Amino acid sequence: MAAAPSPGPPVKRSVTIAGHETSIALEPIFWSALEKAASDRELPLNALIARIDAERLEQAPPANLASAIRQWLFARLGG
Repeated sequence: MAAAPSPGPPVKRSVTIAGHETSIALEPIFWSALEKAASDRELPLNALIARIDAERLEQAPPANLASAIRQWLFARLGG
């Protein structure tokens, strides 16, 4: 079993969603969990983030994207 990423400050990455680049800052543990979720679904990371973004935009008011990703990951774990 692989070791969990060590805690750390948010890491900013650029992603493309619907043809537009945006930056997302997440802690390393969330990036690792998101990459695993994308792999489990056989999706590119950007595609999974785009799906989470689309779900987020259906909420009123929508959370910011980084918060929506963290909440999506938490819900995925049954939290």
